[in-house]
Amino acid sequence: MKSLYERSLKVLPPVAKRATKLGVIKGKGSYLYTEDGKKILDFASGVAVCNLGHNNPAVVKAAKDQIDKLIHGGHNVVYYDTYVELAEKMVELTGGNTMVYFSNSGAEANEGAIKLAKYVTKRQAIISFKGSFHGRTLATTSITGSSSKYRKNYEGLLPSVYFAEYPYCFRCPYKQKKETCKMECSAQFEDIFKKLVDPECVAAIIIEPIQGEGGYIVPPRKFIEFVRSICSKYKICLIFDEVQCGFGRTGKMFAHENFDIKPDIFTCAKAIASGFPLSAVIGKKELMEKWSSGAHGGTFGGNPVSCAAALATIRELQSGILDNANQMGKYLKEKLFKLKENYACIGDIRGIGLMIGAEFCREDNKPDGKAVSFIREYAVNNNLILLACGTDHNVLRFMAPLTVSKSEIDTAISIIESGIREYLKNKA
Repeated sequence: MKSLYERSLKVLPPVAKRATKLGVIKGKGSYLYTEDGKKILDFASGVAVCNLGHNNPAVVKAAKDQIDKLIHGGHNVVYYDTYVELAEKMVELTGGNTMVYFSNSGAEANEGAIKLAKYVTKRQAIISFKGSFHGRTLATTSITGSSSKYRKNYEGLLPSVYFAEYPYCFRCPYKQKKETCKMECSAQFEDIFKKLVDPECVAAIIIEPIQGEGGYIVPPRKFIEFVRSICSKYKICLIFDEVQCGFGRTGKMFAHENFDIKPDIFTCAKAIASGFPLSAVIGKKELMEKWSSGAHGGTFGGNPVSCAAALATIRELQSGILDNANQMGKYLKEKLFKLKENYACIGDIRGIGLMIGAEFCREDNKPDGKAVSFIREYAVNNNLILLACGTDHNVLRFMAPLTVSKSEIDTAISIIESGIREYLKNKA
């Protein structure tokens, strides 16, 4: 009998390629179960979607109960309870002075966010960041700066998009050292506003508070504070893309809480409903009230079942799982730092909560994507799923479920260390 991978080759185009060739039939907690009977420790979590682990019982029950009542009503036709209740909960979680619009995916949410910013400011320009990832639609591809392959053959894209340098301290684009840093990453905006686009023409600056695909990069707090200040100064909408870093991934409900900074607009998706398609644009009330009827819309956004799953997800996160995320994130970083002490090929360990990256380098400190590729392949052959990130694909990103245990982390670290040893032995 052919495997799911083999069957897919006849019916799926190359663009639908997966990170592994695994065919899975079930998921539970931190594990996936394959068609050939293997139990796989999943530290990808469906790309930071299954933050509560696979098939969390409370989420499953909430979804099943909702299916018996209403599967689809159409949020542009009627009001239904899970939609309104989830909106109320999101407003409560974000301070009470916000409003919420629900979509299906992260790209939809980010597209909605930039449409909102353009609509209310009557401005056209958007500033994004190199290394960013915001989605695969034409508009979100236009503001994505992590890989030229996402843009190839799709030009021209959304006009009036400008890219700034993200504060990547380990590989500072300005060649600065932490101890003597003059924050050129902040000063760059003066140059952008002088030479490229007047600030009064800028609708929004969109930024990932912790950069995801770009390398799991945590920016300096004072940089985020500076971006907030210039947005306030020039009445530019500050948009935080929390599609990957939100909903508990950083040990807090929302990633921007780590910086004590409030955006004007931010987006959530991925983990918001533990695997059911749902996303949200959350904006300050004074902005959202200006977004007129008919200016945006969609058919499936805020599906009743997805909203029920999201409400259950929030309850679970608030039941102590966020505490576990912080404790296990600290434990995982300690284990990774010990590996770094023993293996010079690990150049940097960084992250917040359970959003952690390990950057691999060659002897000359240049990115070593081959190491990460080898270790990932070794890991999957030993029943552990890991994904890469970074513009040079040289960062192992750890997206273990927030429910992960110490013993599961120990298992993963053991496999990774064996993979590093095999790589260095083959390299020699």
